[in-house]
Amino acid sequence: MSGELRKDWQVASVEAVSAEWVETVARLSGLELPEWGARLLWQRGVRSPEALKGFLQVGSYEPASPFAFGEEMAWAVERLVLASDRAEKIAIWGDFDADGITSTAVLWDGLGQFFSGDQLSYFIPNRLKESHGLSMSGIERLAADGVTLIVTCDTGSTNPAEVVRAGELGMDVIVSDHHTLPSERPAVVAIVNPRALPKDAPMAHLSGVAVAYKLVEALYERLPEAVSRPLHELTDLVAIGLIADLVELKGDCRYLAQIGIEQLKTQTKAKVPSRPGVAKLLELCKRAGDRPTDISFGIGPRINAVSRIYGDASFCVELLTSRDVERCRELANKAELANARRKALQADVLKQVTQKLENSDLSTLGVIVLSDPQWPVGVLGLVAGQVAQQYGKPTILLTLDSPDAQGQVFARGSARSVNQIDLYELVKSQAHMLSGFGGHPFAAGLSLPAEDLPMFAAGINQQMRQQMGAQRSVPTLKVDLTVTVADLGQDLFRQISLLEPCGMGNPAAKLLIEQCWFENAWHQKLKDRTGGKVGYIKATFQLCDESGEGGAKFPGLWWGHYKEDLPPGLWDVVVELDYNSYSSRYEVRLVDIRAAAGKSAVVGRSQNEWLLDWRIAEPPEPQRTELNKITDAELEPAESTVTELDRDATDLVLSECPAQWEVLQLWRHQAAQTHQPVALAYASPESIDPINKWRLLLGVAKHVSKVGEAVTLERLGERLEMGNRTLSLGLIALETAGFAVNRSAIEVRIRYTPEKAAAKQSQRQVASQPLARFLAAVQEENFRRQYFYRAPVSTLQAAVGTGE
Repeated sequence: MSGELRKDWQVASVEAVSAEWVETVARLSGLELPEWGARLLWQRGVRSPEALKGFLQVGSYEPASPFAFGEEMAWAVERLVLASDRAEKIAIWGDFDADGITSTAVLWDGLGQFFSGDQLSYFIPNRLKESHGLSMSGIERLAADGVTLIVTCDTGSTNPAEVVRAGELGMDVIVSDHHTLPSERPAVVAIVNPRALPKDAPMAHLSGVAVAYKLVEALYERLPEAVSRPLHELTDLVAIGLIADLVELKGDCRYLAQIGIEQLKTQTKAKVPSRPGVAKLLELCKRAGDRPTDISFGIGPRINAVSRIYGDASFCVELLTSRDVERCRELANKAELANARRKALQADVLKQVTQKLENSDLSTLGVIVLSDPQWPVGVLGLVAGQVAQQYGKPTILLTLDSPDAQGQVFARGSARSVNQIDLYELVKSQAHMLSGFGGHPFAAGLSLPAEDLPMFAAGINQQMRQQMGAQRSVPTLKVDLTVTVADLGQDLFRQISLLEPCGMGNPAAKLLIEQCWFENAWHQKLKDRTGGKVGYIKATFQLCDESGEGGAKFPGLWWGHYKEDLPPGLWDVVVELDYNSYSSRYEVRLVDIRAAAGKSAVVGRSQNEWLLDWRIAEPPEPQRTELNKITDAELEPAESTVTELDRDATDLVLSECPAQWEVLQLWRHQAAQTHQPVALAYASPESIDPINKWRLLLGVAKHVSKVGEAVTLERLGERLEMGNRTLSLGLIALETAGFAVNRSAIEVRIRYTPEKAAAKQSQRQVASQPLARFLAAVQEENFRRQYFYRAPVSTLQAAVGTGE
């Protein structure tokens, strides 16, 4: 893939640890001769019996007092006590991600010990319509409801104007947050934020949910007589938010994650779980709740997916706090469906971003900045993170909103960092162009006028060059241990589990296995609970090497990849070892792969010779128009060069004539991964009359309207045999023909109104620019197919390139 950087594997040196240290780890962990575990702990800086005891044994750690936040915490507690005495109405203002949702749930349960149900409410912004933080419209609504005190969680530090407005409307504000502090303290009653603490303080890395928990803990200490529910029952929510938010798990963060996972386990073991919603989520993601990965790969993504797909994530607070089993089951299923749709959207946007980058000179860019009006804002942060890791560059992805009342278009999206680059300061350097901005060094959200995008991209890249100089940002992968396939299993798993809970600052152990190969490769296209495709895949395989007696095999999986991406031959791989409680087996997750030392990357033919010509039959002479100019030399009939040797040379056969270059680029990628050529085996394409295609679209649209159900864009495109761009233009043209088209990122609803159609027809609006553009796009697809049929293989290979 052009521009994609090969990761720099930084393999930890084999540092000998003393027998005394191994014995110390054995004594405190209960494991027999944990040499790997002892080495891992030593590498992570745990190098004394005292440090080891506090790291492994949660009961030996002394957490910080909530009042270590100083006078800000004291002010917050006293204001809450006053509100309780006065029976004031309090609103919790949360956020729509997993940390914000769990923060809201912790305050809802925790403050619910001191305030009655009619006194307490919560507000969470709609991700698809609003941004992070306080808003003027939300402040106005709360004031109208009679609220006199707002308590924020995971938000609020950088909203001074909104705080002032709240005061004007007679409301006080307590901020509990962990995001960047403003240069001047806002006019709040209290601002409880760990960024005000020394960097080495045990609470310095708390996430939003942990700060909310500390606020509740302080109130528990101040009013112990009012408490009927144990404080530790909140810790499962704290663990979910902490681990899902990717904060550094050290000090109190690690302690809270440890005790929280212990509480989380009770949800699957108890006959009547205290949180039936959490229990149902664990059931749906096939997890037991006893591992940090049950949160990071299970509960966390499902909570996050709700706002990404629906916008409004308020029901997640009910899901996490309600005792109503049936209601929780209903809400958990809704979250599960949102997660399936999120996967489909994420895969689709990643594909589009990758295609854009294929045509970019990334050597000139320090920061990737891309925008597209069709991208759903809810998944841009996820995709930006994937792209940043893949290309080794901070990445900013934006969508374009509809024009506002003044006709101005704003770009809105997310940014993600890589390689410890401070993204917050990088984006902040362009603050004069931004209409909204917030975040931390590794992730940020932003908005700006769309017309300023080119200037913003140029400015942030200039800032990056000044910051990095000639240094090239390359994605790195830190490897902890070098092992063999025979080493994989329960003993090694127990030793690397001494590091848990893992997260930022304490990542899961990465294992290097050299000179191995793959067998029994297969892939599975995942489906949602209704049986619909989600466009997300995983490959499964047996990892093999020559270790042990007669060789060893071990099960593994590779998310987001096809079986064809697992190449033949010998390879070095980096994996994570995990235990799948649902399948009751140990398995590895493939993280990265590269050719084994001394192995040639090319098998049998030049990298430039990756196409085989199996095309048959003479093509008809195409009609010429100005829509797509093709030279006579390019349209010389291709000669078939099929031989028996060629027919045995590949499993990659392209049997349908493409209409887009991106199709060949994807096949080129598979060819590079599998070291096989791609055979062009399609027949001469039929020329399609654009007017007939329009009539077909009208007929299909009327049928979809009659059925009254949404249809996926993928299925509609397959039925009409047209690409994404042509389909989009067709849907726009339908609106000029009396159809109401309601389109999301993955599906479309079409409603036909005959009266509207008659009015449009009488006004001759059907023969408008949208229809003309659609007909032109159909004609363009016609000529592209003719081109891909007739162009010589050498021309196609040169145009697509080697893909490296």
